[in-house]
Amino acid sequence: MRNLFFLLALCSMAIADEFAIGAKDPESTASLIAEVSSVAPGTPFTIALKLEHPEGWHSYYKNSGGLELPPEITLTLPNGASAGSIQWPTPGVTEGYGGKSFIYNGSPVFLMEISPPATLAIGSTFTFSATANWQICKTGKCNDEGASFTLNLPVAADAAIDTTQSTLFENARQAIPKVLPQEVEISANPDETAADSIRLELKGLNARPTDFIPNEPYLKPLSEAGEISPIEGGFLLKIERKKVDFLDEPITQGNRISGILVGPYNYLIPETNISQPTTENAPFGKLLKILGGMFLGGLILNLMPCVFPVIGLKIMGFVQQAGNNRRSIALHGVSFTAGVLASFAVLSGILFAARAAAIKDGSALKGWGYQLQDPNVVVVLVLLMFILGLNMFGLFEMGTSATSVGGKLQHKSGHTGSFFSGVLATVVATPCSAPFLGVAIGATMALPTVQFFTGFTAMALGLALPYLVLSTFPSLIEKLPRPGAWMESFKQAMSFLLFGTSGYLLWVYSGLIGQEYLLSPIFGLCLIAIAAWIYGRWFLPHRSKKARGIASAIAIALFGYGIYLTLPKDADDLWQTWSPETVEQLVGEGRPVYIDFTAQWCVTCQVNKKVAYTDKVVALAKQKGVVFLKADKTRKPSPIVDAELQKLGRTAIPVNVLIMPGEEIIFAPEILTPGILTDLFNQIPDPIEK
Repeated sequence: MRNLFFLLALCSMAIADEFAIGAKDPESTASLIAEVSSVAPGTPFTIALKLEHPEGWHSYYKNSGGLELPPEITLTLPNGASAGSIQWPTPGVTEGYGGKSFIYNGSPVFLMEISPPATLAIGSTFTFSATANWQICKTGKCNDEGASFTLNLPVAADAAIDTTQSTLFENARQAIPKVLPQEVEISANPDETAADSIRLELKGLNARPTDFIPNEPYLKPLSEAGEISPIEGGFLLKIERKKVDFLDEPITQGNRISGILVGPYNYLIPETNISQPTTENAPFGKLLKILGGMFLGGLILNLMPCVFPVIGLKIMGFVQQAGNNRRSIALHGVSFTAGVLASFAVLSGILFAARAAAIKDGSALKGWGYQLQDPNVVVVLVLLMFILGLNMFGLFEMGTSATSVGGKLQHKSGHTGSFFSGVLATVVATPCSAPFLGVAIGATMALPTVQFFTGFTAMALGLALPYLVLSTFPSLIEKLPRPGAWMESFKQAMSFLLFGTSGYLLWVYSGLIGQEYLLSPIFGLCLIAIAAWIYGRWFLPHRSKKARGIASAIAIALFGYGIYLTLPKDADDLWQTWSPETVEQLVGEGRPVYIDFTAQWCVTCQVNKKVAYTDKVVALAKQKGVVFLKADKTRKPSPIVDAELQKLGRTAIPVNVLIMPGEEIIFAPEILTPGILTDLFNQIPDPIEK
């Protein structure tokens, strides 16, 4: 849905910015200026890169907030000389794609300090060169630019300030955030009440900040998501972490925070480590609250959509056992509880090991339910819920033992089946815990070993308690309606809960493999359903042996191919690297060539890739013999790529062109859709069979 929103937004912006073929975007004017008119041996001096952007265009802070790249300055200095890093002015904050962007409008100035060697001879010349690269963007398009400079400064006994540039350097220094006063104490800690927040405490700070601009791409600015509140002797800032970028791709997390504190005075927040949770024993009162929260959370899990189908299945099992003796029913409940406890022991052990590894390497802790981050785990759960749902709906029969969780294991050994019922209940239940147990699980994650496992044991007991109580008190089971025709209706009703759970897991699966790859799993599930229908309708005792054999073969084939379609797969390697020589060779062979001038920081380019290149479009292009070439401008400007763009009459990307046999060039619009590409590729004549 977010990608659709971005596409609509970009479409509207592109319409406003549409320009004719051959038009050229305006460019920035760059100057490299020295603060001194002469340098002294061993005496540092400052230089300034001044950029004058065209109206409506902007460049970016060192953390752009998205995929865009900041200015870079590469210096070539004489032996013995050195240079500091760029001194970044405070950027402006504006709305970007999927969050805030940190930009420079107008004429930003970037300062750097150079230290000449002390061995410079007076009367000589201090010569150095610089190469600057930067990107400018406006609504719907970006352009990367660059310039080279050489400065020759005379060497004198004393450095002389160039008074004609004093105002420029004074204003530039005022735009740079100040060093935080020494009396201000900084501490950064995870927020115990919100797993994705950081508590940044600034004690000794008098002026109330208005915003925080992070240097780290995994943090959000205060103005986008966060809050500020006064504390004793200072202020507390709650800074939120990002989970995904604007294309829903996961963002690598870190454990440091730095940036610019915006307010009456703009201050630099130096790089500060975010402390890790302590593992000290919790006080008894606090521990009871944590255990109570985990136990209550386990009970609540029985009411969640992920777990309720399991309860329905077990109720069917209890109904079938209503004629058993009291002791047998109670033992089934104990076996189920043992399965839940064993599964929680294994899963909490894995989580404990992950926590230990995370603390060791300083990365963020993983959250409970993280097994849903593995697409292989999710697809297995999708298939399990879907196939069980088909069975309960009556599309095919696997025998009465399959109507309770545990399947054939329970048919062979009732207590073994009940044990594995508890295992399945745990696997299905734990992903649902995150939205409802965030505080309790977050507190448990910080506990030492014994208390850690005790907390998750309490959660396991909460999950198993309803089953244990129901089996311990047979009178509750005896009050259930007697078996009859209603059971079939009840079983079919339970199937819809399983289908709903399968749909939820399929939604999770789409987030892991990418929505553009979801069509194959959907078709795969359809084939599995057809296989189940064929098996259930024709593989019956009254059918002939031949009919059952044919039905079995067809069902197995459809089922196997359906499973294949649902499994996660690597994306096709569609794109080849562009070069003029490659284009010349392919066109000379009579092959149509499609070139995408792109970059990772180009928002429009990335949205195009997410939306336009569907399997159907790619299949059509391959049918027409199209070769896809990618001219990547992600990092530094490529003179060869830039020259080709100039030849095409373009400077900003995205640029997508189709070169037909005979060297006819067709430009695609900046905003692409499957329909646009389909119409474009349909203009290519079908290849002649040789």
